[in-house]
Amino acid sequence: MDLKRCCYLLCLIIGLSSCEGPQPRRPVKVKTGSFFKASADRSKKLLAQEEAAIQEIIAKDSEHTYQHSSYGSWYYYNQKNESANYTPQPDDLVTLTYNIVTFENDTLYSNEDIGIIKYKVDKQELFQGLRNSVKLLKENETATFLFPSSLAYGYHGDDNKIGVSVPIKVTISLLEIEKQNEQIQN
Repeated sequence: MDLKRCCYLLCLIIGLSSCEGPQPRRPVKVKTGSFFKASADRSKKLLAQEEAAIQEIIAKDSEHTYQHSSYGSWYYYNQKNESANYTPQPDDLVTLTYNIVTFENDTLYSNEDIGIIKYKVDKQELFQGLRNSVKLLKENETATFLFPSSLAYGYHGDDNKIGVSVPIKVTISLLEIEKQNEQIQN
């Protein structure tokens, strides 16, 4: 009988101890914001290097007067239209051409490669620098913009000719602005 009692008691102890409830699983490795902090630091360093390259280009170019836009790009006018005063507003339809070259003036995409573009301001996808720059130009103006990679095609590139983190130089010609109907009436 003692053997039966011992087995019974042992089963009772095992049964009661297994009713404790599940233990929460702990992460194997605690994640912190260090990855994001390191990524932000890399981005800041890259932007500083690209801005230094832009400043070097500006310093060497005595032929043009560069302006700094509030969007983060630098530009000069190839052709300025003093008689116009209207710049594109959201929903306007603009007709433009542009080319893309490296800071070393190697052509990535020519005007012919890209063709004439009809673009609805702030409503269609273009790279950020181009979207912002169109709003600085008036009809029949041409300007050359220097974009850090963060305003160009960024860390991804364009999956074709523009690589990862490549700053670019873009010459934009704004051919025509078709004002939105609301703005024509006002």
